[in-house]
Amino acid sequence: MKLRTTLIASTAIVLAGAASAETMKIGITQNNVGVDSYQTTYERAFIAAAEENADVDAVVLDAGGDVARQIAQIEDLIQQDVDAIIIWPTNGEAVIPAVRKAHQAGIPVVVTNSNIAEAGFDFVNSFSGPDNITQGARSAEIMCDKFKDMGIESEAQVVHITGQPGYTTAIERAKGFEDRLPEVCPDVTIVDTQPGDWNREKSQQVMEAFLVKYADIDGVYAGDDNMGVGALNAAKAAGREGIIFVGATNFAVGYEAMAAGDYWGSIYQSPVDDAEAALQTALDILAGEELPFLNYFDTPKITQDNMGDYTKPVF
Repeated sequence: MKLRTTLIASTAIVLAGAASAETMKIGITQNNVGVDSYQTTYERAFIAAAEENADVDAVVLDAGGDVARQIAQIEDLIQQDVDAIIIWPTNGEAVIPAVRKAHQAGIPVVVTNSNIAEAGFDFVNSFSGPDNITQGARSAEIMCDKFKDMGIESEAQVVHITGQPGYTTAIERAKGFEDRLPEVCPDVTIVDTQPGDWNREKSQQVMEAFLVKYADIDGVYAGDDNMGVGALNAAKAAGREGIIFVGATNFAVGYEAMAAGDYWGSIYQSPVDDAEAALQTALDILAGEELPFLNYFDTPKITQDNMGDYTKPVF
């Protein structure tokens, strides 16, 4: 199988295998590969998995975070009459009309990593990815347990840095955290919430503003470690020590910060598992297998206490 580049509505990677009556053409449109190392690693893993399967021709597209571009890419894949479409949605609401078009064209749709809004579920064959609400809930439990160890669970104040507004993963992780925290630590207060857009630099700026606004911050919850480390950098620069940082996807930088004792915990999630699961889900659907609509893989808690049980993330 060889790798070549072509132009299909926008720059695309096409993995072309030997012609075969059984070859399956699978298109994927991703959210924004350049925004963080998780998505970059996911793309590499997806390409590697497709290259290893002689029965797969894959068209790999990236929306660059642009909803309009992703909609155009979905419509282009429909025109190419691909056998299946995998979508990592840039916006869970906005992509629904395009997903409906794919469904009406008889093309199976797999949503990967971040689900679309519930109104579009009827047009999707399966979701492959993490349970983001559970991730947010587990992050709340990590933070609450640490506050209890510190004896501040009756007074702690927390700031919350979310992912990109409108993005389903951001919405679900925030919901999981904000619903679970008052159940396990009812006296802890979330004093402010602002988006970090999955961006470390922006999250650092958000945290700088929090530090100016609030003299007392005991914990920071960030929708992933990329943003969490940006917040940590702001706290370090301001000389604000003792803040508990918790994320929801453990990046290499988060793992390193945990090892240094600066960052308390996160959720362990592999982009390689994520990518391989999405491709396998599409192949299983094309093979006629019955799959659950929500096809989750497990994402356990990781803290300074148990991080030795996990290898450092590759992203």
